[in-house]
Amino acid sequence: MAITDKIYVKNHRQLSSALDTNIPKGAFKGATLDILFNGGEALERLDETTRERVLDFAQDFMDCGCKNAPYCGHPERKFIQYLLELRAQGLSPSAIVDVMTDDYMVYAYEGDILSFLDDGVRTLEAMEELARVDGNEEMQRRARETKRELSG
Repeated sequence: MAITDKIYVKNHRQLSSALDTNIPKGAFKGATLDILFNGGEALERLDETTRERVLDFAQDFMDCGCKNAPYCGHPERKFIQYLLELRAQGLSPSAIVDVMTDDYMVYAYEGDILSFLDDGVRTLEAMEELARVDGNEEMQRRARETKRELSG
């Protein structure tokens, strides 16, 4: 299961009530993406702070210009990049959850973020070893450096 399947909308019941529609708990579920991507008038019903965070989320992760947006995969990839950038800044899984909640009113469980980061480290270890076997010193170096950033 992808990490984006484990990202949840904070206070989704209150948002559902304010928007007078059913919003799934998952931030990257189809109905949630539809509301964020096409929300327009409905978002005006939200208080200013909530509306700003929802619009920031839509702008930062869903603004790709693809014909199939928001179902093109770019929102998920952009969010994963955001998580990796937070980790590269030295944030712990707990701090990453706090920042994403403050920035976008979404959250994840700390253990899910930790598992995501651990899976990334394991993948980079495999890449490093494959690059070593293949004699690709540049790729080996890049995998090792990225692994070090993820590991903290």
